[in-house]
Amino acid sequence: MEEQEYMRRCVALAKQGIGWTSPNPMVGAVIVKNGRIIGEGWHVRRGELHAERHALSRCTESPDGADLYVTLEPCCHHGRQPPCTDAILAAGIRRVHVGSDDPNPLAAGKGLEILRSKGVEVKTGILKEECDGLNQVFFHFIRTGTPYVVMKYAMTLDGKIAAYTGKSQWITGKDARSRVHQERHRLRGILVGVGTVLADDPMLNCRMEGGRDPVRIVCDTHLRTPADSRLVKSAGRIETILATCCTDPARQRPYLEAGCRVWQLPAVQGRVNLSALMQRLGQAEIDSVLLEGGAELNWSMLEAGLVQKVQVYLAPKLLGGLTARSPIGGQGVPEPGRGWRLENSVIHPIGEDFLIESEVAYCVHGAC
Repeated sequence: MEEQEYMRRCVALAKQGIGWTSPNPMVGAVIVKNGRIIGEGWHVRRGELHAERHALSRCTESPDGADLYVTLEPCCHHGRQPPCTDAILAAGIRRVHVGSDDPNPLAAGKGLEILRSKGVEVKTGILKEECDGLNQVFFHFIRTGTPYVVMKYAMTLDGKIAAYTGKSQWITGKDARSRVHQERHRLRGILVGVGTVLADDPMLNCRMEGGRDPVRIVCDTHLRTPADSRLVKSAGRIETILATCCTDPARQRPYLEAGCRVWQLPAVQGRVNLSALMQRLGQAEIDSVLLEGGAELNWSMLEAGLVQKVQVYLAPKLLGGLTARSPIGGQGVPEPGRGWRLENSVIHPIGEDFLIESEVAYCVHGAC
């Protein structure tokens, strides 16, 4: 096998950690000796062995003199696990092949320097684009301390997220809705506004078999979430956060007693300060958020510069209606040239629908 094939295998292994490693990265590792794979591993879950140590623990023969392929630069600092560089040196690994550089300032090239100083040959940049793609969330979180936000909505070809009656079930088909639950498993939090709670009484859980429920976050400036809503009633078993500007302990008490966490945050123009909310989520190690808000929250998050990716589930149908809702509200921009530009777009056919994924290019918006 060629080195790219080994690294491609590492990428496939890393993906087995989807949804479970947060706020750590997804990493895969393969150990090769005399042209044969003798050990494979990945970061299975937060707090458990890193990929390199996992692979070493599963070797079928001594790794002394072997090559290690790993999607991310090995760590050299103590965190929830000891440094992987120590394990690599102790195992007698001869060469290390790396996909992505580690942006963590605690590592950032230091691990590779340690390995080289001890006589280990190091090669970097193998399938770098694929390896980097594994950890968009981690790279953003480690650099900014705030969650990577994916704004998701489903709409028709005429840009409607609901009929003029307000009914929205279902814009897309079963396959697209199944994909959304994969995203709820993959991303650590899910964010909506209180308007969505009042209109739909959603659960916001993950209904994928074997999936992990995201932390549910509601922007609720005045604490209007009904105490008998499904979110509140299930808060004892699914982590639920109400972000509010309400300072009245009596108003907060029923939610706290139900198991919700109530975060009192500063206001901006009479609403929850979304930048402060993102900072607080980062401090709580919520590294990623699926934004399933309504049009107003979508606009506010974009306007605050807090959205990194947009996922549009596009249904090949038309609803019409001058008053039927569209996905982005707010005042809007005054002219097309001032709109948010989206880049690196990818289109995925999903059943009868399409998913368009794009990254937000903030440097194009306004006078940047």
